[in-house]
Amino acid sequence: MSSNAPSSSGGVGSADTSAPRRSSKRPKYSRFTQQELPACKPILTPRWVISAFMLVSIIFIPIGVASLFASRDVVEIVDRYETECIPEAQRKDKVKFIQSSGNKTCNRVITVPKRMKKPIYVYYQLDNFYQNHRRYVKSRNDDQLKDPNSQSVSDCKPEDTVNGSVIVPCGLIAWSLFNDTYSFSRNNQQVAVNKKGISWKSDRNHKFGKDVFPKNFQNGTLIGGAHLNASIPLSEQEDLIVWMRTAALPTFRKLYGKIEEDLQANDVIQVTLENNYNTYSFNGKKKLVLSTTSWLGGKNDFLGIAYLTVGGLCFFLAMAFTIVYLVKPRRLGDPSYLSWNRNPGGH
Repeated sequence: MSSNAPSSSGGVGSADTSAPRRSSKRPKYSRFTQQELPACKPILTPRWVISAFMLVSIIFIPIGVASLFASRDVVEIVDRYETECIPEAQRKDKVKFIQSSGNKTCNRVITVPKRMKKPIYVYYQLDNFYQNHRRYVKSRNDDQLKDPNSQSVSDCKPEDTVNGSVIVPCGLIAWSLFNDTYSFSRNNQQVAVNKKGISWKSDRNHKFGKDVFPKNFQNGTLIGGAHLNASIPLSEQEDLIVWMRTAALPTFRKLYGKIEEDLQANDVIQVTLENNYNTYSFNGKKKLVLSTTSWLGGKNDFLGIAYLTVGGLCFFLAMAFTIVYLVKPRRLGDPSYLSWNRNPGGH
């Protein structure tokens, strides 16, 4: 008796549903993974490339010229004084002189080369002073600067306490506060220097407390820099606030104040300064800088030169490509330039 039912023993073509299915490594389909999303694929024809380079040059060259003229309009006077303000007899041992308690008053004469419109910014510049040193940058406590109840002096060593009392503000940055002073006169009349508003408003309002006052500052055996008035809160000690914003490079300028009156060409400015700050231990330099500003800021030729360089390079490339395109043109998409067409033998 024959039967048409399939055999239960299975055959070559039978499927075993109990066997585990092999996982496929094929990724799940999506237009993103298969790179099927709409895309812009411009064809860089010679005309497009030449036009792009020419457009960049047309934009960059005028910006570079304007930036360079703006920088050249800034009037800047720089007077280096760290050596000139030491008596000649004591220049062999400058460190001994600066650490002594003798008179360090120095008189300098500055001649204004061009008319300087107000406001005139007064800076001090230090060279070879590494405020970006890791240990120096960390030597401060921000909680202490804004919270009068904070007793934390973490990271402030070695300027954290004196005779068991907490120093406010603590740390090497505050301890090394710049303490040279400048006063100016013209035609025997004092030229006022405004020291208000020289720091960042955000620093005054958020980083330095209005009810935090200096305490035990510069009371140790080794004095690092300027003293602070213990009756003025830290938020109003703008020289300190400016100094505490550390510089990234070893040569830097910090704002000392602003002169709120015009200085005429050939004016003679008498500067009386106190040469107190010790830069001689590390061969540092000190400079007094008077500068005006423009719409671009202070005197800096780099931005204008950079724009002119890029614009000039793009103009040169545009001209070079134009000459090549005119002298030796080629049809776009010409298959004769393919390597296997230029060398049919494949050798």
